[in-house]
Amino acid sequence: MFLSLLALFAVADTNVVRDVQLGNGEILRTTSMGSGQPILLIPGIFGGAFSFRRLTAPLAAQGYRCIVIEPLGFGSSSHPGTADYSFAAQADRIGHALDSLGASDALVIAQSTGAAIAYRLSYRRPDLVRGLLSIDGGPSEAASTPGLRHALRFGGFLTKLFVGPGTIRKKVKHDLIENSADTTWVTDSVVTEYTIGQATDVDGAIDGLRNMAKSKEPESLRERIHEARSPVRLLRGTFPHPSSIKPEEIALLRDQIPNFAMDSVLGAGQYLGEEHPEAVISALQALAIAAPWRATPAHPDSAHAMSSSRDSSVLKVSPND
Repeated sequence: MFLSLLALFAVADTNVVRDVQLGNGEILRTTSMGSGQPILLIPGIFGGAFSFRRLTAPLAAQGYRCIVIEPLGFGSSSHPGTADYSFAAQADRIGHALDSLGASDALVIAQSTGAAIAYRLSYRRPDLVRGLLSIDGGPSEAASTPGLRHALRFGGFLTKLFVGPGTIRKKVKHDLIENSADTTWVTDSVVTEYTIGQATDVDGAIDGLRNMAKSKEPESLRERIHEARSPVRLLRGTFPHPSSIKPEEIALLRDQIPNFAMDSVLGAGQYLGEEHPEAVISALQALAIAAPWRATPAHPDSAHAMSSSRDSSVLKVSPND
């Protein structure tokens, strides 16, 4: 029994990092932990898998397979200068990456800007989405979200000569504090982890952010979001913060999503996974009840995506910090 418990905690405390190449220069960083029914976690622009560390270990210990996929240009994924950064293209890439990992019918947790991608994934690849929990993320029509506008404060081709890792860390720290109620979690070491992907490729990160802001969506989310049949739950903090979901976006979700509900965390900011991870886990457990697991046949394109992605993936195993 003791050895079995040790094995369980060892699995729950190990990250498997895999870089999945989906196209020319398009590489998505994926981080997996645990085994069981899948949970897909889509972070915001900064933070990557690290930003979900207070969620993935407890959920893996509960018997879930947690899979963090960082969209193109986010975190430690690549930042190609010429790529389609529309949310629709990002959703398709996330779908292909999940195919390559052999996962489907996942509960999805999406943070802020990542939610705009998750909403699209829910109707473009319904076989992959069992239910969606959005953490203060709205159904943005374009990539120029509040989070991206904050990120672009330090970006621009004229300022590349004056922007370095220290500048990025300073700006991101300011935004993390500005959007948090309890700011004690925003330490220098945490900020370093939140910015590590962009800080190692400053010029590429700036180019990627600028291209995100200029990207054009191939379709209107407002006109298609009603096709999302999986339950959607919105979790938001009541502390006023500049990157909060807009009232009109909440109204759209209420009006268009057949199975939608919203809950609030009193006195919390945007980063609920940092300030109140227990509230996120509780909301996910409620979502799991509302969205029973189903055995879903693979998407027709899954076999091709799995073979093409696996050929160019890189596996790394690291202890969870």
